[in-house]
Amino acid sequence: MRMGMIGVGRMGGDMVRRLLKGGHECVVHARRPSSMEPLVREGALGAAPLAELVSLLPKPRVVWLMIPAASVDRVIADIAPLLDAGDILIDGGNSHYHDDIRRCDELRDRSIHYLDVGTSGGVWGLERGYCLMIGGEREAVQYLDPLFATLAPGRGAAPDSPGRSDSGSSAERGYLHCGPSGAGHFVKMVHNGIEYGMMAAYAEGFNILAHANIGSQERETDAETTPLRDPRHFRFELNLADIAELWRRGSVVSSWLLDLTARALAAGQGLERFSGQVSDSGEGRWTVATAIEAGVPAPVLATALFQRFSSRGEADFADRLLSAMRYEFGGHHEKSTSGEG
Repeated sequence: MRMGMIGVGRMGGDMVRRLLKGGHECVVHARRPSSMEPLVREGALGAAPLAELVSLLPKPRVVWLMIPAASVDRVIADIAPLLDAGDILIDGGNSHYHDDIRRCDELRDRSIHYLDVGTSGGVWGLERGYCLMIGGEREAVQYLDPLFATLAPGRGAAPDSPGRSDSGSSAERGYLHCGPSGAGHFVKMVHNGIEYGMMAAYAEGFNILAHANIGSQERETDAETTPLRDPRHFRFELNLADIAELWRRGSVVSSWLLDLTARALAAGQGLERFSGQVSDSGEGRWTVATAIEAGVPAPVLATALFQRFSSRGEADFADRLLSAMRYEFGGHHEKSTSGEG
């Protein structure tokens, strides 16, 4: 099958490579023509103007967008007039599912099919495959099954869950038609919200382990610092890289995220390469907002999201105000991190 890919960054480029290896043909387009050159050398066709990309695709044309959510409407506005009835447009990025429902309605007036495909796999997807959460019309999904099957990890990526061996679902192969327009990105949104919570749990747990030796450190005694009740309880010099590696084997908390944690700690237990400022690309916010709107409690996911805000200094004013209030009511002076003041 031949398809067009708009956006060949970290995800889109490797998705093209996986499709090419699977025997499909790809026409690629990017804002910077130079970013297409490696893929063209590997067998893809490059198309600088969108009109050229469309002209190189057989009908019904299949065009996949792997671009930032903020750019999707602009690109759709540019390419939709070039498409014909029956063509299929796919947004594989991280759009809000509300936008998918609107776009589907707008494109339906042109008889263009629109699918939202939540795509998980990151920079490892080329090797491992991509987990695909699909929303849209069933007929279009079925037509594209060969593409989805090639991109997905396949049945061998995980053992079958008991009782599901003969379910007949494509979920065992790593892709699933989740429902009508918006359903794919809705499922991916919640997936990413869960990811925030899992990442925060690992980070907080390893942070406790990292402070397990504070009883062996000199600590100033003053009115501003709660003393350790018994320093003997905190004299463990723990090797975090070894603990992460240990937990990967037979532990209840083992996961791919733990595998990646172990990889990071093996490269340097102090994580000196990283500043600790954690971005959020939107899905965590949307998950928490959706939970509020639906009246569903999600305290872990909300806390994980707020911690990301704090990591970027968004709590600095609140922290200064807390310090100011302590000074106002009790004359408490700030204690610097160096132990002075």
